[in-house]
Amino acid sequence: MGILNVTPDSFSDGGDFLDPARAIARAREMVREGATIIDIGGESTRPGSAPVSAKEQIARTVPVIEGIRHENDEITLSIDTRLADVARKALCAGADMINDVSAMCDDETIAEVAAEQQAPIVLMHRRGSSADMQRGGGPQYDDVVAEISAFLEERRAFAVSRGIAADRIIFDPGIGFGKRVGHNLTILRHLGRFVALGQPVLVGASRKSFIGSVLGIADPNERAGGSLACAAMAVMAGAAIVRVHDVRATVDVVRLCAATRRSDNTPGT
Repeated sequence: MGILNVTPDSFSDGGDFLDPARAIARAREMVREGATIIDIGGESTRPGSAPVSAKEQIARTVPVIEGIRHENDEITLSIDTRLADVARKALCAGADMINDVSAMCDDETIAEVAAEQQAPIVLMHRRGSSADMQRGGGPQYDDVVAEISAFLEERRAFAVSRGIAADRIIFDPGIGFGKRVGHNLTILRHLGRFVALGQPVLVGASRKSFIGSVLGIADPNERAGGSLACAAMAVMAGAAIVRVHDVRATVDVVRLCAATRRSDNTPGT
């Protein structure tokens, strides 16, 4: 999943693709590099970010979705939003799926949109809101994996109760969203426990601050090596989707990891 932020303030590429023509060109480039999903967002959800109205998100994302879809009717397009109105407009414009960082907690009516449109939806764990989730260094957990798992299972039950087919639900443990550095590392180490919950798992670790903290790299754009390591760990643990900025290099990592997972360890093969 290639990241396409049409925002002025995303933590890594804010402002780079506000112009629809540049955003569409970037999507075209990511498709050439091997992305199979493009995730388009009109609201930054980085720590400390402010909410963006549905009207503004629609104005930022819909022209880009329409432009990409006009050129390419095969690529899967995802709308990264917490709001039902944005999701509805995006799906009508040609998006295929919803990526909700609030797991339908911020706007429960987004479930109705997903059910009506039979759209796959990503349900992500987040402790707190974007504005406050990392204050004081981030929240505490008694058992971060167990608590995230319980939340995702509860959100799955809610989604199914609202008419969303279970096979259209994707889980995201929410690396970087209300977690301390150690929590993020623990999530990666025990990712198989989320895979065992029975839904496809999405991992979004690309360029995030915990990578910088571990490796001593302040600039998000210099964290490609750590991001590729996270992608490799995720795929080897069974993740179905990795959400990334650096598509070309990550595709190579994914292909090699997939080949390794398929290997039967037969001598001489």
